[in-house]
Amino acid sequence: MGLTLDSKVELAELDLRQYSHNPAPRDEGQTGTSCERLDPDLMELTVAPLSGVLTLKPRRFQDPRGYFCETYNKRRLADAGIATDFVQDNLSVSRPRGTLRGLHFQREPFAQVKLVSVIKGAALDVIVDLRRASPTFGQHFSIVLSEEDGNQVLIPAGFAHGFLTLEPDTVLSYKVSNSYSPEHDAGIRFDDPLLGIDWGCDPASTITSDRDRQLPPFDPTARYFA
Repeated sequence: MGLTLDSKVELAELDLRQYSHNPAPRDEGQTGTSCERLDPDLMELTVAPLSGVLTLKPRRFQDPRGYFCETYNKRRLADAGIATDFVQDNLSVSRPRGTLRGLHFQREPFAQVKLVSVIKGAALDVIVDLRRASPTFGQHFSIVLSEEDGNQVLIPAGFAHGFLTLEPDTVLSYKVSNSYSPEHDAGIRFDDPLLGIDWGCDPASTITSDRDRQLPPFDPTARYFA
């Protein structure tokens, strides 16, 4: 699905300023980032097919009792060039298997960078690129996040986000870079035919809120984000 941390050339071309609300100006001709300083023995990092999206997998230190891991380390990510200031932590608990939530986003100036993981159960996590100037505008990326695998997805601002639970009592944890703003809350239909998202099941059979079923379709002419 992506490139490993060893792919230094590709990572060097990744502009991580989009993960910071106050990014430092970039010098002309500068192409390198400090991603190579992210210790692969502590965190695996992979570049996803959509521009700017990263998947992460913190190392687990296991013994007969279980395991310990750092699910988030601000300094370590900042050393790698990911300088997001997360301001809020959210938990989403879905009792039934087959619960579908999304696709949600917040408009500027309350757009959110998100760091999403599953701490219990498993979910198919889906994001859609809504950045008008992006080469992947209108495209989507899906990944199974699970308690067993311990993987995460780091989503820049400018994406719609949703998920389908694959196990009962699934719990998602996600950090966001902006507080919730009802006035800027928005979304698009999860089963829009133009997006063509494969949820792995009949979307009509999923457990979804009335609000999500009433969200507008994706508009390929819209300017959701610059």
